[in-house]
Amino acid sequence: MRAPTPRDGVYELYWKFAAERQHVFEARVAGAPGPWTQDRILQEYKFCNVYRAADRVSQYLIRDVAYCDDDSSPADRLFQIVAFRNFSNVGTWETVVEILGRSPRIADLETGVFEGALTEAKDRNGGLYTGAFILCATDAYGRKTKHLNHVELFRDMFVRSCLAERILEAESLEEVYDLLHTFPLMGDFMSYQMAIDLNYSEHVNFSENDFTKPGPGALRGIRKVFSDLGGLTPQEVIMWMVDNQEGEFARLELEFSGLWGRPIQAIDAQNLFCETDKYCREAVPELASARSRIKSRYVSTPEPMTLFFPPKWGINGHLPQNEVLGDEFLRARVLEPMF
Repeated sequence: MRAPTPRDGVYELYWKFAAERQHVFEARVAGAPGPWTQDRILQEYKFCNVYRAADRVSQYLIRDVAYCDDDSSPADRLFQIVAFRNFSNVGTWETVVEILGRSPRIADLETGVFEGALTEAKDRNGGLYTGAFILCATDAYGRKTKHLNHVELFRDMFVRSCLAERILEAESLEEVYDLLHTFPLMGDFMSYQMAIDLNYSEHVNFSENDFTKPGPGALRGIRKVFSDLGGLTPQEVIMWMVDNQEGEFARLELEFSGLWGRPIQAIDAQNLFCETDKYCREAVPELASARSRIKSRYVSTPEPMTLFFPPKWGINGHLPQNEVLGDEFLRARVLEPMF
């Protein structure tokens, strides 16, 4: 099986985008004054970080859900992670926690307490979801509203099907994905994203390079970056990028030190294809695809944030020590939200 054939000029953009986007992240974390790049496209439009775990919503999930300092059982913790990512909305989660007075438990699904709290949060906040993911059809469980169908999904998963216990016994990241994927409303992409989220926790521990599942944006990016895949599947192309990252950064004379030494993982390489697809809409507009423009422009986020990654990665000890970011750090240290 031969290697994929790069599209001249576009293949290089994948690596150049990764290096420059990471430089922006590093400059902001270091407190450097903006602008953090001379790249017009990066200055004007909103792009996710190179590392998925560094984006704002993923940071909240890791710090305040997966590693919340409470007495949740492992099974409850897995339910919390799945429920949070389903909405990908910090406001929704914090309102539910406020109403309950604690993090939700699987028992709250059985009693109806979680459903009541979620409905109250919807009334308070005017909505529950963000546009982070395109979720599947909403009526699979016969309820009249979207969020009630998702409550039934959670009941199906964690009460009737004992999903948490099955995930805790899983032997691979792909098995976690497969377990999620068996349920209604859980498409390919969402199942993969949730598997990665569960793998951030202390209760699921597989290499992020064990398995990957490209989403629609990544597939568009792969078609732009390569003129021919050489018989590789999209999943194999992603792993090819992971395996060749060090050599390609060196060959192109691009400085890239990773996330405090952590190389690009399969989930990040997958996301980079999606971000490269977006970047190419401005940089190489003649490469037509289903999407012709970048929808979101960059807007600085006012809320401060302290970085925190899964302790098992061993990088938290290398992070900046500023626990509280004052106004003078906001423009330099705050990360964009995930979208």
